This record gives sequence, structure tokens and C-alpha cells, in this order.
Amino acid sequence: MDTTTGAPAPLKVTLIVGSNRHGRFGPVVADWLLARLRDHDGIAAQVVDVADTAALPTTLERGPRTAAALADITPKLASADAFVVLTPEYNHSYPAGLKNLIDWHFTEWQAKPVALVSYGGLAGGLRAVEHLRQVFAELHAVTVRDTVSFHNAGASFDDTGRPKDRSAPDAAAKSMLDQLTWWGHALRDARDRRPYGS
Repeated sequence: MDTTTGAPAPLKVTLIVGSNRHGRFGPVVADWLLARLRDHDGIAAQVVDVADTAALPTTLERGPRTAAALADITPKLASADAFVVLTPEYNHSYPAGLKNLIDWHFTEWQAKPVALVSYGGLAGGLRAVEHLRQVFAELHAVTVRDTVSFHNAGASFDDTGRPKDRSAPDAAAKSMLDQLTWWGHALRDARDRRPYGS
């Protein structure tokens, strides 16, 4: 709560860019999505990019190397009130690098909402989204109902990185972010009143 205005404090939303593949299309979608986040009232956005986690081992063994790899990432997840996860679809699911980032954390996801945005070919990444819903349910997170998906993503954006048809994705993003902020405030208030799991 802002003590000067009485308005709720901005919702801290961490955007997770889920692809680390060479030549990835993710940054194009991420730039568009980050602009939607920053345009939405009451959101303070920050970014975690899976491409920056190359030093994170897949062994889940803690040590100095792991601590260094997580030093910038974990605080952004822990301080978040909500998440937007941007994922491509690789072989009918989401990327291994994204799963590794998710698996290195547990309490950081708990009792927080997650919005899912996808891109891909004909399916638009929606199979990856459905797999992620199961993973986040196991981590005690809440996925919001509405998503944004870009089918044939490479052909959906112009040379400046903007969707060729802006009305449909902008409307879908607004609906998704409205749901995310509702859940974000509700769950933040609940965690403030009683820590999750107590």
C-alpha cells in the first residue's frame, strides 16, 4: 500500500523469456509483451531471460557455481508478486532451459499467479502452455485462464517487431493481464495476512 495515496503498491511482475535457442524468435515477442506490461496500470515489470542462465547446471547440485548463476535470478523470482512466462514450443512441449530454471526454485513460485504466453507454428505453442500448467500446479502456483498465443509467429510480426494485426493480440494481452493483476493483488494480500503453508 502506498502510504501517501492509499493506492495498492504496484504489482511486481517478472517476465520470464523461456527460450535459449540460437537464432530464437523469443526476443521479438518479449519486446512486444514487455511494452504491454509497462502500459498496464499498476505493474512494475522486470525480466529474467533463460538465455542468461547457461551456467546453471542441470544436476540440481548446489555449490559456488550455482550460487553465482542464481545470484541475479532468484531475487527477481522471490520478490515477484506474479509472473508472465513466455515460451516457444519445441517438440510439442516447452524448452529444457525453462524447465531447469523452474526446477531450481520452489518457494519463489508458491501462492503466486502465472500468466502464459506462447508462440510457435500451427499450434502457436499451446501444447507447451498446457504442460506448464501442470508443472506450476505442482509448485503451488496459480495459472490464469486466458493466454496469448502467436500461431506461425515468424509471419505474425513485421520488420519492426510489431504484430501485423495488433488488435487481437493487444486485446488478448489486456484480458490476460487484467486476470493476472486480480490474482496478483488477491494472493499478495493473502500472503501478507498469513504466510503460505502456515
